Amino acid sequence: MAPTGQLYVAGEWAPPSTTETIDVVSPHTEEVIATVPAAGAEDVDRAVSAARLAFDEGPWPRLDPAERIDAVRRLSASYAERRGEMATLITAEMGAPASFSRFAQATLPMMLLNTFCDIASAYQWEGTRTGAYGEDIILRREPTGVVVAIVPWNMPQFLIAGKLAPALLAGCPIIIKPAPETPLDALLLAELVDGLGLPPGLVSVLPGGREVGELLVGHPGVDKVAFTGSTAAGRQVASRCGQSLTRVSLELGGKSAAIVLDDADPAEVAQGVRVAGLMNSGQACVAQTRVLVPSSRYDEVVDALASMVEALPTGDPSDRATEIGPLVTRRQQERVRGFIERGEKDGARLVVGGAGRPEGLDTGWYVQPTLFADVDNGMAIAREEIFGPVLSVIPYGDGDEAVRIANDSDYGLSGSVWTSDADRGLEVARRVRTGSFGVNQPYSMDPAAPFGGMKASGIGRELGREGLEGYLEVKSISVAPAPRTAG
Repeated sequence: MAPTGQLYVAGEWAPPSTTETIDVVSPHTEEVIATVPAAGAEDVDRAVSAARLAFDEGPWPRLDPAERIDAVRRLSASYAERRGEMATLITAEMGAPASFSRFAQATLPMMLLNTFCDIASAYQWEGTRTGAYGEDIILRREPTGVVVAIVPWNMPQFLIAGKLAPALLAGCPIIIKPAPETPLDALLLAELVDGLGLPPGLVSVLPGGREVGELLVGHPGVDKVAFTGSTAAGRQVASRCGQSLTRVSLELGGKSAAIVLDDADPAEVAQGVRVAGLMNSGQACVAQTRVLVPSSRYDEVVDALASMVEALPTGDPSDRATEIGPLVTRRQQERVRGFIERGEKDGARLVVGGAGRPEGLDTGWYVQPTLFADVDNGMAIAREEIFGPVLSVIPYGDGDEAVRIANDSDYGLSGSVWTSDADRGLEVARRVRTGSFGVNQPYSMDPAAPFGGMKASGIGRELGREGLEGYLEVKSISVAPAPRTAG
């Protein structure tokens, strides 16, 4: 168990440098469920200094990759034993429905650890290439250095694991800054890491607000920042990293489209969008909240979506039957309600839901699952990332117009196409400018598939082999033949 009132800094539990604390508030009851220490400037310096020492002089970057793989596999085994606890904790602190938490918030991160170990086991850490002058060039993959991982509250463990696993396998020390809304799962992860017997300074977990993130991003001892969050914050991180030429990867927002072709079954589309657009109560960067429907099938698809949205079980996230839980904070609840009101004001047709509370839920940061029809792609509800259970249905004429509307977005993170002809769906998939795409399925969050965005959705890729390579530098070594000795 994590010692009460302590932080996991530089591979050990220690008192924080400040008396500041973070109250963790249940989105369902609006009551404080835990209080944890907040990291301060001295904690940041201590973590970075220890990580710097671990990288520059410690054994971890110099181990055979097989030894690092063994340690991460042991972490996965420990994770498996406590994934039920992890899922329950995330449901309590951020309101994710238990039905979603069990897999996406707890089991999927464990799978991700194992998949990265498999990738690292098969990876060519050193090889040769024939140079232009005929001599061999040795290509060596080496760890980038000290890594800072900054993650948001919506998928905390999945996003941490997607940075922690490749960083450790590559040979990099890592400092994790969880969101202040969700520090509990990160501290549980620190318990699991603490039991591995890793070298000193290799892992730190520093809960805190924006100021802690700014200290970490701007610290001269950091070699790479891996950031997941809003596009606005990502721009600030990129700017700061650019000043110091710190390596940076950014996984940012999305406003993805689910394209319904004229041969799709409306009932199947509705069930697909149930996941693609409303997973985690709509609090997912990959949420496909723009549903593009051909005018020839518009009414029947809208009717099918309306029936689905109206029937969504909404309420206590700890109930396994719940599919839409509360939003993470009152601020987020008010933001989503504001978008719903803006949609009505801009002329979209409210089909289901609205800005009020779901019936019977007087406490908690709930928003009614909402469906808009007759949405123009220029409206705010079609342009901006709402991060709540709100769908917008947009009509189109032909396939070219559907692709144009899908691409008419500042973002390019996810998307899907729904059709009875998979080859036709693939043609559409190849034309949509986005980092991941599904044909007759939502983005599957496969740990072996690279994940990331185009345009304002980010820079770089996580997961898969490409995710591991984001924590490696390539060194080329050319060796001239030894000179002949005289005689």
